Amino acid sequence: MTQRAHPVDALVVVDVQSAFVTGDGAVPAADRLVDRTTDLIARARRDGAFIAHLQNDGPPGAEDEPHTPGWELHHPVEPGPAEVVIRKPHDDGFQETELGAVLTGAGVRAVAVCGVMSEMCVQATARTALALGYRVVVPHDAHATQDIPAAPGIGEAVPAATVSRVAAYALGSDAETTVTAADVTFTAPRRPPARPPRETAP
Repeated sequence: MTQRAHPVDALVVVDVQSAFVTGDGAVPAADRLVDRTTDLIARARRDGAFIAHLQNDGPPGAEDEPHTPGWELHHPVEPGPAEVVIRKPHDDGFQETELGAVLTGAGVRAVAVCGVMSEMCVQATARTALALGYRVVVPHDAHATQDIPAAPGIGEAVPAATVSRVAAYALGSDAETTVTAADVTFTAPRRPPARPPRETAP
């Protein structure tokens, strides 16, 4: 039985790009992932939570190479002070990006992380969020990945659902990973009070 999560004040949508949720390269259960992320985004907007859409910049020739059809974000974005797109060059959405700065600037204290791929970009981003002191929720039905193919002498194929489960479990007990997307609730960030202007000598 799952437990309803306490509200989070930010949603981080990791790499929900056309190459990963449509066509031949889509993750298994892509329709379910899109359904869950669509719902999370809609409710986060409704309740005033901060939303960061992460967009991976793949290398030349990759399915998510910048400015190719597969690189485009699948979900429409409503740009504004509480909804941003952050391009990233690494699995970890915080590495060499402004994600940490924008979350801090918005006064965010707790994040829900969803998207692809579970054991790579989702896990890496969630792990850094934990290290930075955020409360982290990773709803188990709102992240996905590909099957791991069999490797002779190493092991049989591993289904994508198992890979996702293990990736979330590996985050440890500090992350909330047994809730569903429907269990996640949102609230607006409590922005830190503005600092008074610094006095200057006459």
